Amino acid sequence: MEARLNVFENAVAGKFMRYINSAGKVLSDSTLPAATQELVKIRASQINGCGFCTDMHTKDAAHAGETAQRLHLVAAWREATVFTDAERAALELVEQGTRIADAAGGVPDEVWGNAAKHYDEDQLAALVSLIALINAYNRVNVIVQQPAGDYRPGMFG
Repeated sequence: MEARLNVFENAVAGKFMRYINSAGKVLSDSTLPAATQELVKIRASQINGCGFCTDMHTKDAAHAGETAQRLHLVAAWREATVFTDAERAALELVEQGTRIADAAGGVPDEVWGNAAKHYDEDQLAALVSLIALINAYNRVNVIVQQPAGDYRPGMFG
């Protein structure tokens, strides 16, 4: 399988990716817990059907010490007992923020309020920005049909 467009070699796509990677560095350096960041990226990627990002972020999370049990249960987080209340609030926010077009009123106040109970203002800013960023990555990769399965942790950094 080959991507429709090589975003790594195309000048315009490459420049765009460098800019959004810089935005990602701001978020990875934030106080939002790294494990939460990976869970958010995995869940958005699952919802969007982005195999490339799902592959990347599950492998990065495992490489950072995340358990296989938690990784297997991300898609079923509501029924899983292995996530903290804060992680569950982040997973609900990423689902609502990713499926924003499905909700006429956007992200419900209850979902925002629950996240705000667990994260300070800077962490909320990082969480919102991360949701927007991973959705951008997902859209690029889904549109160009970026193949999944060959990612190795650290290969892009």
